[in-house]
Amino acid sequence: MGLFPALSIRTTLVSLLAMLCAATATHTAMAEQRLTPHSAEYKLKISVLGGELHTRLRVSDAGYSATHRIEPKGLAKLLKGGHIEETSEFLWTSDGVVPFHYVSDDTMTKDKLQADINFDWSTGAVTGTVNGELTESILDELAHDRVSIQYELMVDLMQGRLGDTYILFDVDRLKTLNVRTVGSKEVTVPAGTYTAIGVQHQAEGSSRITTLWCVEELDYLPVIIEQHRKGKLRMRATLIRYTPDLPASSD
Repeated sequence: MGLFPALSIRTTLVSLLAMLCAATATHTAMAEQRLTPHSAEYKLKISVLGGELHTRLRVSDAGYSATHRIEPKGLAKLLKGGHIEETSEFLWTSDGVVPFHYVSDDTMTKDKLQADINFDWSTGAVTGTVNGELTESILDELAHDRVSIQYELMVDLMQGRLGDTYILFDVDRLKTLNVRTVGSKEVTVPAGTYTAIGVQHQAEGSSRITTLWCVEELDYLPVIIEQHRKGKLRMRATLIRYTPDLPASSD
């Protein structure tokens, strides 16, 4: 079962528009209750190369803004250089996370992806640019960009309603992600020792499986992220530091 039941295109879009209107007045209070603004640092290993993953979640005037940035370190910096930075702006509503703006700046991989994407849920249109070329798509159900999908999974875990499938808008194509839990265990990372629940997702037709080990006391933030391809571990990120962004004192 996915995030939404099988509805007509018109009904789905009307529902999404209603969610956005309702969220305008309530998203800040709901955000404070559900997702803690924070910064997180991870040690990253991709095959034999090393790097760092920095993530930050902030509350903005329009909702939430989440930025994920990967930087190579050591030998990887000499061989690769550059960085990958992705930012998603989204609302948290009673029905989940609704993205409205996504930006990618990739100067590290061979794809060199530069994207600026806007989601207009009143019309179901996704417009923007990908590597300087105009792009436009029509969505008939809620989809997530590559950053907001993590926060959707976190929110759904908090609410005890993790779905079996989610739709990922991967810049130029739609992918169905199959999701399942794989139990819980105690994990130790540089940031501490936690009891974590494992959540796996895999795109249909893909040999790549991503596992997030998520911790309840951190709003189900993953403290370990692992990616296997054809049964072999290709990427692993472990949490080094978690820093909640506490409101400034009024003293």
